[in-house]
Amino acid sequence: MRYQAALRPDFVNRNNVTHNSLPELTAIAIINDGTRYNFSLSMPSLRYALVAYVKSPVGEFVENLRRELHPDLPHLAAHLTLLPPRFLCGTESEALQSLAKICGQAEPFEVTLGDMQTFIPTTPTVYIRVAYGAARLQELHDQLNKQTLAFAEEWPYIPHLTIVKMPNQQTAEEALQIARARWREYTGSRRILLDRLTFVREDAQNCWVDLAPVPLGGSLVSP
Repeated sequence: MRYQAALRPDFVNRNNVTHNSLPELTAIAIINDGTRYNFSLSMPSLRYALVAYVKSPVGEFVENLRRELHPDLPHLAAHLTLLPPRFLCGTESEALQSLAKICGQAEPFEVTLGDMQTFIPTTPTVYIRVAYGAARLQELHDQLNKQTLAFAEEWPYIPHLTIVKMPNQQTAEEALQIARARWREYTGSRRILLDRLTFVREDAQNCWVDLAPVPLGGSLVSP
């Protein structure tokens, strides 16, 4: 699955981060379901993020609405972002170990989506605010934003589910009105169970690939 990230201002990094030179090595993480994921230990220019894909009916609603509002965009999987894009302060293997430790101690929890909003005038992005569960997302974000995954984010972390980033403010305001109308018509559940996150890496500009699943309350990498 691919994840696209140019939808919030915190997806734009203006810091120049360098890494010490590392040998071209590859580490293999063993996931508890037997799946192997390959991770390069020398990727100084790549960015990483942690997301929760939304595959429930509300996720389908978001993807359909995005196609209606901006049909020229490539497919974007509906998701909540736990860690916005960042450079690592170490290796992918070290980042996974940190994720395993922190997320393994966090119990799955539910969030409930609130109303439609935009980040105007900062960015012409339409999104759904997280109402119930926002504090829990903030807490987990703060716990994860340390050590190998530590990053000085340009914008405050705001728990939300992105709908679409429009070309400009005017089109975003028009999209917001349509989105609010569609959201009022939506009759499905607005609750999302977060029990599995996904660690992703930038593959090309604004295009991301999955690296590994990160279960909440479970072990990611075997001892």
